[in-house]
Amino acid sequence: MKTLIIVVHPEMEKSVANKAWVAAARRHPEKYTVHELHQVYPDGKIDVAKEQQLLAAHDKIIFQFPFYWFNCPPFFKQWLDEVLTYGWAYGSKSGYQMAGKKVALALSVGINEAEYAPGAKYKYTLAQLTAPFEITFQYIRADYQPFFAWYGLELNAAPEWIQESEAQYLAFLAAF
Repeated sequence: MKTLIIVVHPEMEKSVANKAWVAAARRHPEKYTVHELHQVYPDGKIDVAKEQQLLAAHDKIIFQFPFYWFNCPPFFKQWLDEVLTYGWAYGSKSGYQMAGKKVALALSVGINEAEYAPGAKYKYTLAQLTAPFEITFQYIRADYQPFFAWYGLELNAAPEWIQESEAQYLAFLAAF
């Protein structure tokens, strides 16, 4: 079964890493379904039934987004609120439609990894800062997996750095 990659990037045309990752995944349509939320819903109005059908059709789901302001883009939060509904994603006999599905995050991070540590500039690890996602997916009984992160993009967006990120991203997807 193909892996669903839900991409949430509000300025994909300005992206470097996420744009490269999407292009890399699209070179393998037999393996990956790429679903760019901002492209599909430019007006911000989410078709909840369509999204739930897409999730139901895949057993492995990656949520890909730039990690900024120590969180996800607002449209991803909106998507979570609207799509993971009571009675479908949790809370009833017919709920828990995401149960057992593998879920992970793929993050582009502007800051260097060393700055995400106790005693460092930002005090917390990326795993600590993404804990609400882990809890969310555990709550709906999905199988939350370790995330992929490519750090330091504010400091290094050289073509060879992006090519390396693309290779690492594809390796992450293959291992997922």
